[in-house]
Amino acid sequence: MKLTAIIVEDEKISRDILKNYISKYCPQVEVLNEATNVEEAFTLLEKTEVDLVFLDVEMPYGTAFDLLDKLPNRTFETVFVTAYDQYAKDALNQQAAYYLTKPIDIDELIKATEIVRAIKERENEVNVDLSIKEENSSQLTDKITIPTQEGFEVLPIKDIIYCTADDNYTHIFLENDKKLVSKTLKHFDDMLSDKGFARIHKSHLINVSHVTAYKKGKGGSVMLGDKELPVSPSKKLALFEYFS
Repeated sequence: MKLTAIIVEDEKISRDILKNYISKYCPQVEVLNEATNVEEAFTLLEKTEVDLVFLDVEMPYGTAFDLLDKLPNRTFETVFVTAYDQYAKDALNQQAAYYLTKPIDIDELIKATEIVRAIKERENEVNVDLSIKEENSSQLTDKITIPTQEGFEVLPIKDIIYCTADDNYTHIFLENDKKLVSKTLKHFDDMLSDKGFARIHKSHLINVSHVTAYKKGKGGSVMLGDKELPVSPSKKLALFEYFS
């Protein structure tokens, strides 16, 4: 699969180096254009649909996060390219498929583009067929217990639609009810990860059998009936594995 891309970077020498590396080592990526700041990038991305944006974090008149906030319905994947390591956690947890630090390591660049290619290929396949793999649907026959003030309550796993983190608590959303449990989302992730549940975001764990649609916009999201939840770029490939 061929990927189209733009480079957003304020330093010309950095743009030239990255473009040269892409041309030489990532032949599946075609760089369509370049931008030097947030406003230029916004104008380009309003007019041009691309698969991938190589994005510097700090630029004149704004940051990478400012640009992404201005494009809530984006369908492209983002690879951050920056010298500032402190952004890595936010980038990987929220809005980037991959994170490259300067000076760019060629092997890491190749890995980043391969991850985006894999995401795009699976994204296109999942959009066509949202049927759950048989081995995943057959796992949703168990029950779990959750603590209450009086003791505990038994919940059929199939009735759980999704779980959302709230510090050291977790909100469990059922078909006709909602529970607040004094356990972390990681606790339920560990408990349900082999029961047809997918961690799609640092704040959300979903029952894949309740997924009714996948949307490319907003960086990627799933529909659970009329509820829309974001999918972190780093979680997309794991989510797609649940579907045939």
